Amino acid sequence: MNKTWLITGASSGLGRTMSEKLLARGDRVVATVRRKEALDELAQSHRERLHVAVLDVTDTGAVNRTIADAFEAMGRIDVIVSNAGYGLFGAAEEVTDTQIDRQIATNLVGSIRVIRASLPHLRAQGGGRIMQVSSEGGQVAYPNFSLYHATKWGIEGFVEAVAQEVAPFGIDFVLVEPGPTSTNFAAGLDRADALPIYDATPSGDIRRALASGGFVVKGDARRSVDAMIAAGDAARPALRLALGSTAYENIETALKRRLDAIRSQKAEALGADAPIAVETVR
Repeated sequence: MNKTWLITGASSGLGRTMSEKLLARGDRVVATVRRKEALDELAQSHRERLHVAVLDVTDTGAVNRTIADAFEAMGRIDVIVSNAGYGLFGAAEEVTDTQIDRQIATNLVGSIRVIRASLPHLRAQGGGRIMQVSSEGGQVAYPNFSLYHATKWGIEGFVEAVAQEVAPFGIDFVLVEPGPTSTNFAAGLDRADALPIYDATPSGDIRRALASGGFVVKGDARRSVDAMIAAGDAARPALRLALGSTAYENIETALKRRLDAIRSQKAEALGADAPIAVETVR
């Protein structure tokens, strides 16, 4: 059975590839972009099944209107794909306040707005799925991506909580965690001005690796999108979907380290309890 999808940030990268693949198999797509002409060619080939809307996810009113209009126009939307976002590159001391505000407004607050605006409509139709594009950077961290990681770790915590709140309404979530993938992510990085003091640090190392092309990209965009679509179609997908060997290996290593760390602190953790458990007074 064909589905209807709403995809934010559909002008390029995973969002564009996903739109193309879904349309090719006969699904309907509402694609949001910052510039409507970005999808002119695709719209000409799929006039009846592709609806393009201009949306800046940092605009609360526009998010609410665009999503309401999409549900009204399509009748039903099966999967919301919250994909709009970008990366801010630079040590925490290097990035500007303006860059920080824009990163958080787009990746974190913008994603929260899309999810919140979608929930009433999904409830009204009896359920649906929200696919939030996060990153392996929602589970691990690299130098020079501190603000990007803040948004991805933040949206993962938000989704974990909201998923529990709305499960009784037939709404579920998938957190997509790609590793380095063959998209235009690196080209779209907002880069801070480097401070020389960081040159001989891990921040300088990763800056040189990106500049030299030494940052290995193993992920394939089309295969990643195939896995995302399969998760969108699945009856009961896992909450998290790691994509690419780099993401899998890095997340597995990080989780093992965190598990080892918490287990090593068991005595201290239990020792912080009150001598006698105190019942909540009602």
